[in-house]
Amino acid sequence: MQLWPCIDGIFDLISLHSRPKFYTMNLEPYVAVSGLPGVFKLVTSRANGLVVEDLDNGKVKFCSMRKHQFTPLGTVAIYTLEDSTELKTIFQTMVAQLDTNPPTPTNAPTHEIFEYFEKILPEFDEDRVYISDIKKVIKWFNFLKERNLLVASEEEE
Repeated sequence: MQLWPCIDGIFDLISLHSRPKFYTMNLEPYVAVSGLPGVFKLVTSRANGLVVEDLDNGKVKFCSMRKHQFTPLGTVAIYTLEDSTELKTIFQTMVAQLDTNPPTPTNAPTHEIFEYFEKILPEFDEDRVYISDIKKVIKWFNFLKERNLLVASEEEE
C-alpha cells in the first residue's frame, strides 16, 4: 500500500515545469524593403515581387522586384570573429540590456555606435561589419520595439 499515492504525479508535475525553456523571437514575417522606410510584414510572395503590409496603418501593397530589394529579417546575421550571429539573438541581447545599455541614436558619432554595438555583440568582426549595418540593426530594433513586436515566444528543448 502506498502511503502517498499521488507522490509520483507530483514528481511528474515538477519535472514537467522544471524543464529548461528557451525564448526565441520570430522575425520570419518581417521584411525590410529598399527605398521604403521601416519594416513590413510579409503577406504573400508573387513571381515578380512581394505583397507586404505596412505595420503602422495596416495597408497592403505590392512591391515589385524590379524596383526594390527585400531583406527578410529572419535571415539576417552579423559576422563575428568565429562565424555569425542571428539577428534574433542580437535583438534578445538588446532587449535584455535595454535598461542598462539603451540603443545609441543612429545619428550619433561613429565611435559611439561601435562602442554600443561592442557591448551588445563583443565578438563582432569589425572588418566585415560596417557602420551602415549597425545603424540598420538599431533602426530595425527601434522600429519593432516601438510597435511592441519584439515578443519572445517559449520554445522547449
